[in-house]
Amino acid sequence: MKVQFSGRSLLGMTIGSVLLAGCVSSTALVPPPRQQQQTAHGEAGAVTVPIGPPVRPSAAPPPPRGTLDPGFRRPPPGLDDRIASLWRAFPGKTGIAIQRVDGEWALAQRGGDLFPQQSVSKLWVALTVLDAVDAGRISLDQMVRIGPEDLTLFHQPLAARVRAEGAVTMSVRDLIETAITHSDNTANDSLLRTVGGPKAVRAFIADKGLGAIRFGPGERLLQSATAGLNWQQSYSVGRNFQAARSALPAATRRTAMDNYLADPIDGASPAAIASALTRLARGTLLSPASTEYLLGVMSRTRSGPKRLKAGLPDGWQFLHKTGTGQDLNGMTAGYNDIGIATAPDGTRYAIVVMLGNTTASIPARMALMQAVSGAVAEFHGR
Repeated sequence: MKVQFSGRSLLGMTIGSVLLAGCVSSTALVPPPRQQQQTAHGEAGAVTVPIGPPVRPSAAPPPPRGTLDPGFRRPPPGLDDRIASLWRAFPGKTGIAIQRVDGEWALAQRGGDLFPQQSVSKLWVALTVLDAVDAGRISLDQMVRIGPEDLTLFHQPLAARVRAEGAVTMSVRDLIETAITHSDNTANDSLLRTVGGPKAVRAFIADKGLGAIRFGPGERLLQSATAGLNWQQSYSVGRNFQAARSALPAATRRTAMDNYLADPIDGASPAAIASALTRLARGTLLSPASTEYLLGVMSRTRSGPKRLKAGLPDGWQFLHKTGTGQDLNGMTAGYNDIGIATAPDGTRYAIVVMLGNTTASIPARMALMQAVSGAVAEFHGR
């Protein structure tokens, strides 16, 4: 028997055969599910602080914010009350500010008032210099001469070398390291001179919109005016400055100190400093290379080991800058520590404690700072 098929019938039978085969063997055509990818997490370093998590296109998307980390959007419950309690109990004018670097909250006590910065202001000099490095106006390897005419007063370990050698030449890189880690006043003023003076630092602060942060006239003029003196270069030798200050009438010293405290020429608000530290850590003030470099330098700060740093438990990292002002009859005008604390899980907090004027003992001042940083660690993750 002869069977004939039209073209349309043949096509229909072919399609049907394919569909039937597909129904039978479709499970063989479906690829097996992919194994879940593992994302590696490195430990936080002590010298370099990550600006943010690296972008890996193959990594699984992060969980929704707030699900596993409730502290992202609001302070841990109880932290604000603890900080307020510490603030109320401490004598003198005190300012405290805390901001989560990788989050959306900040808290403060007297956070908007101006406090004497003292050597905290060295941070703004370093930032201004590195901003000039990023712009190509200065090189970290640029050499700077420092002679006897450039010496300042108070803490300046560099002065011994200058007097022994007549003059020294240091790179901008070494001056930043010396000014921040050793809080050397001569190294800082040499950087200030190199970058264009106080007006350059003030312009940087204004251009970056850092808010309520002032910059004074430099170490020599700031300290002499606070004491009621007019600067003379001979004050940079030995204890000539202290001798001249002691010879002033008590009323002159008191008036000069009161004027400084009432309207500090180098004043800054704790909240503004915490915000600036946050922006530095996030990498929005300097280039990535300069950000990493400066955070590394700050991690090597030697001053104030018993201030904020001592309140953090093992496993936490801290990078910072301290500031300490002159004393008058047991009262200190400016006793500060500001920095960035990093928890073992990588969470970062900007912490600022500024004592505008206090007669509390030095151990009591350090105990307050330790209690503040300790509270941040205690409430972390709640």
